[in-house]
Amino acid sequence: KSVPFKRNEPVKGEQSFTFTFPRAAAKQTFIVETVASKGIRPHPEEIRQNDKQFVKYTGNLHLYSKYRTNSQKTNVKLSSSNILSHTQVKPFSVSSNKITLGPYENVEAFSQEPLVIHYENSAPFVTVNTLERTLEISHWGNIAVQESIQMTHTGAKLKGSFSRYDFQKEGRSGLAALKSYKTYLPASASGVYYRDTNGNISTSNMNAVRDFIELELRPRFPLFGGWKTQYTLGYNVPSYEYMFNDGNKYQLKMHLIDHIYDNMAIDEATIKIILPEGSSDIRLSTPYSISRLPNELVHTYLDTIGRPVVSFSKSNLVESHISDFTLHYSFSKTSMLQEPLLVSGFIYIIFLFTIVFLRLDFSITSHAHKE
Repeated sequence: KSVPFKRNEPVKGEQSFTFTFPRAAAKQTFIVETVASKGIRPHPEEIRQNDKQFVKYTGNLHLYSKYRTNSQKTNVKLSSSNILSHTQVKPFSVSSNKITLGPYENVEAFSQEPLVIHYENSAPFVTVNTLERTLEISHWGNIAVQESIQMTHTGAKLKGSFSRYDFQKEGRSGLAALKSYKTYLPASASGVYYRDTNGNISTSNMNAVRDFIELELRPRFPLFGGWKTQYTLGYNVPSYEYMFNDGNKYQLKMHLIDHIYDNMAIDEATIKIILPEGSSDIRLSTPYSISRLPNELVHTYLDTIGRPVVSFSKSNLVESHISDFTLHYSFSKTSMLQEPLLVSGFIYIIFLFTIVFLRLDFSITSHAHKE
């Protein structure tokens, strides 16, 4: 069961939280989970194509707390047993890819002591620099989702030139390069497309799982440290799964962001929600704080005044941020007839103009009249 908490105002650059327990007790047991991005850096910062990638983690050996800690033990689980060095504050022990530090007794409040671990990690360190997620809402039964993504391999940069021959020949060449990754789409997604500035990318595999669609994306080229790629992923989902209405009152409930790849890190995300023309009384509710951007209008086919666009942004996002936002708005059902009437009126005008045009005589010769 989750314990409610609130974020306090930062004091001297330090962020604190207040937890509220269901009932008072002399002893409380709870779990605090935090996710940190960019806590691991490549070391060395440059490697050759066939080299192993080593990284360095830097953190705090002690639990950073405003309270005195009677006893503390830290367990570190790494992705590899190849550990070059680590902080050695006794007592500690190492077993394969696990490091145990402590227990340490009577740790003072706000205690800080560096914990540094240098080890092998051949995982591709990929960061989404920018994500622009656009949701176009239609009351004719469809929601179009489009994600424009720019990502960078932030691991050890490639030193020297890239050899595709060595990469394809040797199984251990480019171990830390990003070759492919899996992203998840809603189970009802259809009309999926995956393209970049050069056009459609055909190197993708889609597999329907029970509750979602697993889409394996393979960039045009392997992504080495320091390299970037940019692409657009789009699909459609039925609106009845995410929209609810009571008369002219509508509610949209969807994921603010979706799964892009395992252990994802997003520097900056911008979400745009394009509502039907004529929507009003717009209210947005999000599961966490966001930066609201000014509302705007966008014009598409047969629009007159334009469709309202709700935009907001959020920085430093991880998988834990995959949660639903809720958008309330009002929309008159008679407004749905606007575009069909415009099309009908346009066809009628063309038809009428054609009749008049065919009946007019544009010849320059005069007809002889009988006397």
